[in-house]
Amino acid sequence: MKELFIEIYNKNKELINANSNEYLRLLRSNAINIFKENGIPSNKTENWRHADIEKRLKHDYYFDFKSKSTSMNVEEIFKCDVYDLDTFSVTMLNGWFVYKNAPITQLEDGTIIGGLSKAIEVYPDIVEKYLGSAADMNKAGLVALNTAFLQDGLFIYVPDNVEVSKPVQIINIVNSEEKLFLQPRHLVVLGKNSKLTLVHCDHSLVHNINFSNTVSEVFVGENAMFENYKVQNIGDNSSLLTNLFIQQKNGSKVSNNALILNGGFTKNYVDVSINGKNCHADLYGLYLVDDKQFADNQVFVKHAEPESTSNQLYKGILDDMAKGVFSGKVLVNKDAQKTQAYQNNNNILLTDDAKIYTQPHLEIYADDVKCSHGATVGQLDPDALFYLHSRGLCEKTARQLLMYAFASEIVNEISIPALRETINIMVEKRLRGELSICDQCLLHCNDKETAVFNIDLNKI
Repeated sequence: MKELFIEIYNKNKELINANSNEYLRLLRSNAINIFKENGIPSNKTENWRHADIEKRLKHDYYFDFKSKSTSMNVEEIFKCDVYDLDTFSVTMLNGWFVYKNAPITQLEDGTIIGGLSKAIEVYPDIVEKYLGSAADMNKAGLVALNTAFLQDGLFIYVPDNVEVSKPVQIINIVNSEEKLFLQPRHLVVLGKNSKLTLVHCDHSLVHNINFSNTVSEVFVGENAMFENYKVQNIGDNSSLLTNLFIQQKNGSKVSNNALILNGGFTKNYVDVSINGKNCHADLYGLYLVDDKQFADNQVFVKHAEPESTSNQLYKGILDDMAKGVFSGKVLVNKDAQKTQAYQNNNNILLTDDAKIYTQPHLEIYADDVKCSHGATVGQLDPDALFYLHSRGLCEKTARQLLMYAFASEIVNEISIPALRETINIMVEKRLRGELSICDQCLLHCNDKETAVFNIDLNKI
């Protein structure tokens, strides 16, 4: 596979580098050299021991290097029905930024939102300062591959002292009869004392085989606040690999919440570098998988400076023959005194064939810290089921209630009321086996009636 990707790069080098500046050409050239050394990760690589990536790559994928960034009526192909969700919506279609009015927009407060390929042309000083500096290509061969094939993605720049008034919703749509291999690249920069909320939705309008290898770099300035919600509800033929790199400065706060509701092969890697004092990072995740689905969450938090805190909480419910992986690591450097870092992974297996591989661990070189880690794997509590039966609930309702209560701790961390309400409905439907990838929108429910349990959920 390594030789095949290198051959594709060499054959299409002129198209890939068309209209690119010197910085971007050098970045790609360096990336392909790193990829030649590292190649595709195998099961011998620690972070890929349980992920069969080669099986997912053995398809005759189509690579599209001709720019598709264009003006179009996005509402003709997508309509989000998360009621009362007021956002700035931007759309990626088959790996390219598409827009209704302009390829890049500057709001009245100075915030810039648009396509990365256009931002490289219009704002080269900003892009060149940050692009490629957070994503560690030497750590992951597929990150280097993304950089070598870098074409387009989302660009957001928030100036100092600006709080973006509404969340920015990224709609990533796959709609093609081809077996697409997509490699979007996103760059987000927050200045001092700024605030930004992202809602990132992955959606497929077709059931064809496709592979998405996404890399996102986020830079959070001093005393800035960044919230990120990643909602994944894709078909079993889709393979979704995301790499999120976040760098924090003094006093900054980050909250990242990844929700996997459906997907044949989903692997999320989150890398947070806390490079300042008095920072905080909350990292949440929920994965609900069944059949033969696979969900893998890898989290790495590096505390480089003292007096900062981080918290990881990931939960999974696995049914049928589904397989899950959680690997959470916290690294505390010797100068990061008074660090507080916590991580926890809890899992429920509904069948004997479902499997979870969990590995939370700490690597600490400072002596004045408060750190802990833990993991649980089990089935639904028989005593709790008996208690609910004794109160008149049937077996099915009791099981659904316990699963919902287990998952709700993650969902309740969503700070956007409209999104939280919709995700609650989706989680309930997913646990009842009713939720599949939607016909129009990742967050679309065909009926407008609120899904309810037979008991009052406010009392759990």
